[in-house]
Amino acid sequence: MFIENYRPGALDRLGLGHAELSARNPGLVYCSISAYGHTGPDAHRAGFGLIAEAKSGIMQMVGTPGEAPPLLRISLGDMYTGIHAVAAINAALLGRVKSGKGQHIDMALYDTLVSMHEYAVQCYTLGGVLPAQTGHDMPTSTLYGVFRAADGDLVIAAQVDDAWKRFAALVEQHGGPPGFGSDARFHDSGGRNAHREAILAVVKPWVAARPVAEVLRLLDGIDVPSAKVQRIDEVMADPQIQARGMVVEQQHPRLGTLRLPNLPFRFSDCDTTIHQVAPDLGQHNAQVAQALGFSPAEIDAMQTDGVLFSR
Repeated sequence: MFIENYRPGALDRLGLGHAELSARNPGLVYCSISAYGHTGPDAHRAGFGLIAEAKSGIMQMVGTPGEAPPLLRISLGDMYTGIHAVAAINAALLGRVKSGKGQHIDMALYDTLVSMHEYAVQCYTLGGVLPAQTGHDMPTSTLYGVFRAADGDLVIAAQVDDAWKRFAALVEQHGGPPGFGSDARFHDSGGRNAHREAILAVVKPWVAARPVAEVLRLLDGIDVPSAKVQRIDEVMADPQIQARGMVVEQQHPRLGTLRLPNLPFRFSDCDTTIHQVAPDLGQHNAQVAQALGFSPAEIDAMQTDGVLFSR
Protein backbone atom coordinates (compact mmCIF):
# COMPACT_ATOMS: atom_id res chain seq x y z
CA MET A 1 0.00 0.00 0.00
CA PHE A 2 1.24 3.48 -0.91
CA ILE A 3 -0.35 6.74 0.32
CA GLU A 4 0.65 10.17 -0.97
CA ASN A 5 -0.54 13.74 -0.47
CA TYR A 6 1.28 15.66 -3.21
CA ARG A 7 -0.04 17.83 -6.01
CA PRO A 8 -0.81 15.61 -9.03
CA GLY A 9 2.30 15.04 -11.13
CA ALA A 10 4.84 15.64 -8.38
CA LEU A 11 5.56 11.96 -7.74
CA ASP A 12 5.48 11.11 -11.45
CA ARG A 13 8.53 13.36 -11.85
CA LEU A 14 10.28 11.40 -9.09
CA GLY A 15 9.49 8.03 -10.60
CA LEU A 16 7.02 7.24 -7.82
CA GLY A 17 3.76 7.78 -9.69
CA HIS A 18 1.02 5.17 -9.83
CA ALA A 19 1.77 4.09 -13.40
CA GLU A 20 5.40 3.27 -12.66
CA LEU A 21 4.88 1.63 -9.26
CA SER A 22 1.86 -0.43 -10.33
CA ALA A 23 3.82 -1.72 -13.33
CA ARG A 24 6.34 -3.12 -10.86
CA ASN A 25 3.63 -4.37 -8.46
CA PRO A 26 0.20 -4.93 -10.08
CA GLY A 27 -1.28 -5.66 -6.64
CA LEU A 28 -0.35 -2.25 -5.26
CA VAL A 29 -3.10 -0.24 -3.58
CA TYR A 30 -2.03 3.34 -4.26
CA CYS A 31 -3.98 6.17 -2.62
CA SER A 32 -3.58 9.78 -3.73
CA ILE A 33 -5.04 12.64 -1.68
CA SER A 34 -5.09 16.13 -3.17
CA ALA A 35 -7.20 19.28 -3.25
CA TYR A 36 -8.96 18.70 -6.58
CA GLY A 37 -8.04 15.15 -7.60
CA HIS A 38 -5.98 13.87 -10.52
CA THR A 39 -8.47 14.71 -13.28
CA GLY A 40 -10.43 17.78 -14.33
CA PRO A 41 -9.45 21.36 -15.20
CA ASP A 42 -8.37 22.21 -11.63
CA ALA A 43 -6.28 19.10 -10.98
CA HIS A 44 -3.03 21.08 -11.25
CA ARG A 45 -4.07 23.72 -8.70
CA ALA A 46 -2.81 23.88 -5.13
CA GLY A 47 -5.34 23.85 -2.34
CA PHE A 48 -6.05 23.29 1.34
CA GLY A 49 -9.10 22.41 3.41
CA LEU A 50 -10.08 26.08 3.53
CA ILE A 51 -10.21 26.21 -0.27
CA ALA A 52 -12.42 23.12 -0.45
CA GLU A 53 -14.74 24.51 2.24
CA ALA A 54 -15.27 27.67 0.22
CA LYS A 55 -15.62 25.92 -3.14
CA SER A 56 -17.99 23.23 -1.88
CA GLY A 57 -20.86 25.56 -0.92
CA ILE A 58 -20.65 24.55 2.75
CA MET A 59 -19.09 27.81 3.91
CA GLN A 60 -21.72 29.91 2.12
CA MET A 61 -24.50 28.24 4.12
CA VAL A 62 -23.26 29.16 7.59
CA GLY A 63 -23.09 32.43 9.47
CA THR A 64 -25.27 35.48 9.91
CA PRO A 65 -27.18 36.90 6.94
CA GLY A 66 -25.46 39.91 5.45
CA GLU A 67 -22.05 39.05 6.89
CA ALA A 68 -19.11 37.15 5.45
CA PRO A 69 -19.30 33.48 6.44
CA PRO A 70 -17.06 32.42 9.32
CA LEU A 71 -14.21 29.96 9.25
CA LEU A 72 -15.49 26.52 10.22
CA ARG A 73 -12.59 26.10 12.70
CA ILE A 74 -12.35 22.33 12.18
CA SER A 75 -10.60 20.72 9.22
CA LEU A 76 -13.61 19.08 7.61
CA GLY A 77 -11.94 18.59 4.25
CA ASP A 78 -8.73 17.13 5.62
CA MET A 79 -10.36 14.92 8.25
CA TYR A 80 -13.19 13.51 6.16
CA THR A 81 -11.10 12.95 3.05
CA GLY A 82 -8.71 10.96 5.21
CA ILE A 83 -11.55 8.96 6.75
CA HIS A 84 -13.04 8.20 3.32
CA ALA A 85 -9.57 7.24 2.11
CA VAL A 86 -9.32 4.63 4.87
CA ALA A 87 -12.67 3.17 3.81
CA ALA A 88 -11.62 3.13 0.16
CA ILE A 89 -8.26 1.51 0.97
CA ASN A 90 -9.95 -1.22 2.99
CA ALA A 91 -12.36 -1.88 0.11
CA ALA A 92 -9.45 -2.05 -2.35
CA LEU A 93 -7.51 -4.43 -0.11
CA LEU A 94 -10.55 -6.67 0.20
CA GLY A 95 -11.07 -6.52 -3.57
CA ARG A 96 -7.45 -7.52 -4.11
CA VAL A 97 -8.04 -10.73 -2.17
CA LYS A 98 -10.42 -11.86 -4.91
CA SER A 99 -8.94 -10.21 -8.00
CA GLY A 100 -5.23 -10.05 -7.17
CA LYS A 101 -5.21 -6.55 -8.61
CA GLY A 102 -4.50 -3.25 -6.91
CA GLN A 103 -6.21 0.09 -7.38
CA HIS A 104 -5.34 3.75 -7.74
CA ILE A 105 -7.61 5.55 -5.29
CA ASP A 106 -7.95 9.23 -6.22
CA MET A 107 -9.30 11.25 -3.28
CA ALA A 108 -10.01 14.98 -3.50
CA LEU A 109 -10.84 17.33 -0.63
CA TYR A 110 -13.28 19.18 -2.90
CA ASP A 111 -15.09 15.96 -3.88
CA THR A 112 -15.42 14.86 -0.27
CA LEU A 113 -17.05 18.06 0.92
CA VAL A 114 -19.46 18.16 -2.03
CA SER A 115 -20.47 14.57 -1.24
CA MET A 116 -21.36 15.61 2.33
CA HIS A 117 -24.31 17.76 1.24
CA GLU A 118 -27.35 15.87 2.47
CA TYR A 119 -30.03 18.37 1.43
CA ALA A 120 -28.59 21.52 -0.19
CA VAL A 121 -27.93 19.90 -3.56
CA GLN A 122 -31.35 18.26 -3.58
CA CYS A 123 -33.06 21.53 -2.64
CA TYR A 124 -31.44 23.17 -5.64
CA THR A 125 -31.75 20.38 -8.21
CA LEU A 126 -35.32 19.40 -7.27
CA GLY A 127 -36.79 22.75 -6.30
CA GLY A 128 -34.45 25.45 -7.53
CA VAL A 129 -33.93 26.68 -3.97
CA LEU A 130 -30.52 28.05 -3.04
CA PRO A 131 -29.56 27.55 0.63
CA ALA A 132 -29.00 30.85 2.41
CA GLN A 133 -27.35 31.90 5.64
CA THR A 134 -29.89 31.63 8.44
CA GLY A 135 -27.90 32.63 11.50
CA HIS A 136 -28.97 30.79 14.64
CA ASP A 137 -31.86 28.64 13.47
CA MET A 138 -33.32 26.89 10.43
CA PRO A 139 -36.37 28.57 8.86
CA THR A 140 -37.33 25.28 7.20
CA SER A 141 -37.22 23.32 10.45
CA THR A 142 -38.87 25.27 13.27
CA LEU A 143 -37.97 24.96 16.12
CA TYR A 144 -34.35 23.95 15.64
CA GLY A 145 -31.45 26.19 16.56
CA VAL A 146 -29.20 28.02 19.02
CA PHE A 147 -30.62 30.14 21.83
CA ARG A 148 -28.97 32.44 24.37
CA ALA A 149 -29.82 31.77 28.01
CA ALA A 150 -29.01 33.92 31.03
CA ASP A 151 -25.53 32.43 31.46
CA GLY A 152 -24.66 30.75 28.18
CA ASP A 153 -25.95 29.26 24.95
CA LEU A 154 -27.82 26.06 24.22
CA VAL A 155 -29.42 24.28 21.29
CA ILE A 156 -33.00 23.05 21.14
CA ALA A 157 -34.36 20.52 18.66
CA ALA A 158 -38.17 20.64 18.92
CA GLN A 159 -38.86 20.43 15.19
CA VAL A 160 -40.84 17.17 15.34
CA ASP A 161 -44.58 17.69 15.89
CA ASP A 162 -44.89 15.70 19.12
CA ALA A 163 -41.74 17.25 20.60
CA TRP A 164 -42.98 20.72 19.66
CA LYS A 165 -46.33 20.19 21.39
CA ARG A 166 -44.59 19.10 24.59
CA PHE A 167 -42.20 22.03 24.36
CA ALA A 168 -44.90 24.62 23.68
CA ALA A 169 -47.01 23.33 26.57
CA LEU A 170 -43.96 23.54 28.84
CA VAL A 171 -43.27 27.14 27.82
CA GLU A 172 -46.87 28.09 28.53
CA GLN A 173 -46.78 26.36 31.92
CA HIS A 174 -43.59 28.16 32.90
CA GLY A 175 -44.42 31.77 32.16
CA GLY A 176 -45.15 31.73 28.46
CA PRO A 177 -48.22 33.42 26.95
CA PRO A 178 -51.61 31.75 27.54
CA GLY A 179 -52.65 29.53 24.66
CA PHE A 180 -49.13 29.12 23.29
CA GLY A 181 -49.16 25.37 23.85
CA SER A 182 -52.57 24.86 22.24
CA ASP A 183 -52.12 27.19 19.25
CA ALA A 184 -53.05 24.93 16.33
CA ARG A 185 -51.13 27.11 13.88
CA PHE A 186 -47.93 25.66 15.29
CA HIS A 187 -48.93 21.99 15.45
CA ASP A 188 -47.41 20.99 12.09
CA SER A 189 -44.10 21.86 10.47
CA GLY A 190 -45.62 23.99 7.73
CA GLY A 191 -47.48 26.13 10.23
CA ARG A 192 -44.44 26.51 12.47
CA ASN A 193 -42.26 27.55 9.55
CA ALA A 194 -44.87 30.04 8.33
CA HIS A 195 -45.15 31.58 11.81
CA ARG A 196 -41.49 31.21 12.76
CA GLU A 197 -41.03 34.82 13.82
CA ALA A 198 -44.03 34.66 16.16
CA ILE A 199 -42.62 31.52 17.75
CA LEU A 200 -39.12 33.00 18.15
CA ALA A 201 -40.62 36.11 19.73
CA VAL A 202 -41.85 33.87 22.56
CA VAL A 203 -39.06 31.30 22.80
CA LYS A 204 -36.06 33.65 22.75
CA PRO A 205 -37.05 35.71 25.83
CA TRP A 206 -38.32 32.58 27.59
CA VAL A 207 -34.89 30.96 27.27
CA ALA A 208 -33.01 34.20 27.95
CA ALA A 209 -34.72 34.58 31.35
CA ARG A 210 -33.31 31.28 32.65
CA PRO A 211 -29.90 29.72 33.29
CA VAL A 212 -28.79 27.04 30.85
CA ALA A 213 -29.04 24.33 33.51
CA GLU A 214 -32.68 25.16 34.26
CA VAL A 215 -33.70 25.07 30.61
CA LEU A 216 -31.92 21.76 30.07
CA ARG A 217 -33.54 20.28 33.17
CA LEU A 218 -37.00 21.30 32.00
CA LEU A 219 -36.46 19.99 28.49
CA ASP A 220 -34.95 16.73 29.69
CA GLY A 221 -38.08 16.27 31.78
CA ILE A 222 -40.28 16.25 28.67
CA ASP A 223 -37.80 14.41 26.41
CA VAL A 224 -37.07 17.30 24.06
CA PRO A 225 -33.50 17.07 22.72
CA SER A 226 -31.29 19.93 23.93
CA ALA A 227 -27.68 20.57 24.88
CA LYS A 228 -25.43 23.28 26.19
CA VAL A 229 -23.02 24.84 23.71
CA GLN A 230 -19.89 23.62 25.45
CA ARG A 231 -16.35 24.95 25.55
CA ILE A 232 -13.50 22.51 25.00
CA ASP A 233 -12.70 22.37 28.73
CA GLU A 234 -16.32 21.35 29.36
CA VAL A 235 -16.12 18.72 26.65
CA MET A 236 -12.98 17.21 28.19
CA ALA A 237 -14.72 17.05 31.59
CA ASP A 238 -18.06 15.78 30.25
CA PRO A 239 -19.05 12.55 32.11
CA GLN A 240 -20.36 11.07 28.86
CA ILE A 241 -17.04 11.62 27.09
CA GLN A 242 -15.16 10.22 30.07
CA ALA A 243 -17.43 7.18 30.27
CA ARG A 244 -16.82 6.50 26.59
CA GLY A 245 -13.06 6.72 27.03
CA MET A 246 -12.84 9.53 24.48
CA VAL A 247 -9.92 11.26 26.22
CA VAL A 248 -6.62 9.41 26.34
CA GLU A 249 -3.53 10.33 28.33
CA GLN A 250 -0.08 9.70 26.91
CA GLN A 251 3.46 10.23 28.12
CA HIS A 252 5.46 11.90 25.37
CA PRO A 253 9.26 11.67 25.62
CA ARG A 254 9.71 15.39 24.86
CA LEU A 255 6.36 17.04 25.66
CA GLY A 256 5.43 15.20 28.85
CA THR A 257 1.83 14.31 29.62
CA LEU A 258 -0.59 14.76 26.74
CA ARG A 259 -4.39 14.47 26.83
CA LEU A 260 -5.88 13.88 23.40
CA PRO A 261 -9.15 12.77 21.78
CA ASN A 262 -9.41 9.01 21.35
CA LEU A 263 -10.53 7.23 18.21
CA PRO A 264 -14.34 6.97 18.05
CA PHE A 265 -14.47 3.31 16.99
CA ARG A 266 -15.98 0.83 19.42
CA PHE A 267 -15.58 -2.88 18.60
CA SER A 268 -16.96 -5.70 20.72
CA ASP A 269 -13.71 -7.66 20.59
CA CYS A 270 -10.95 -5.13 19.90
CA ASP A 271 -9.38 -2.34 21.95
CA THR A 272 -8.93 0.69 19.70
CA THR A 273 -7.38 2.94 22.35
CA ILE A 274 -4.30 4.80 21.13
CA HIS A 275 -1.38 3.45 23.16
CA GLN A 276 1.60 4.90 21.26
CA VAL A 277 2.51 8.55 20.91
CA ALA A 278 2.73 10.00 17.41
CA PRO A 279 6.23 9.46 16.01
CA ASP A 280 8.55 12.35 15.28
CA LEU A 281 9.07 13.33 11.65
CA GLY A 282 11.08 10.55 10.03
CA GLN A 283 11.49 8.65 13.30
CA HIS A 284 11.10 5.23 11.65
CA ASN A 285 12.65 5.98 8.27
CA ALA A 286 15.78 3.97 9.00
CA GLN A 287 13.78 0.94 10.16
CA VAL A 288 11.59 1.11 7.05
CA ALA A 289 14.65 1.35 4.81
CA GLN A 290 16.22 -1.62 6.59
CA ALA A 291 13.04 -3.65 6.13
CA LEU A 292 13.21 -2.83 2.40
CA GLY A 293 16.70 -4.38 2.21
CA PHE A 294 19.04 -1.40 2.51
CA SER A 295 22.24 -2.05 4.41
CA PRO A 296 23.31 0.01 7.44
CA ALA A 297 26.03 1.63 5.32
CA GLU A 298 23.55 2.58 2.63
CA ILE A 299 21.14 3.99 5.22
CA ASP A 300 23.96 6.06 6.79
CA ALA A 301 24.90 7.38 3.36
CA MET A 302 21.32 8.35 2.54
CA GLN A 303 20.99 10.11 5.88
CA THR A 304 24.27 11.97 5.33
CA ASP A 305 23.17 13.08 1.84
CA GLY A 306 19.79 14.20 3.16
CA VAL A 307 17.93 11.65 1.02
CA LEU A 308 16.59 9.86 4.09
CA PHE A 309 15.44 12.21 6.80
CA SER A 310 16.53 11.52 10.36
CA ARG A 311 15.89 13.84 13.28
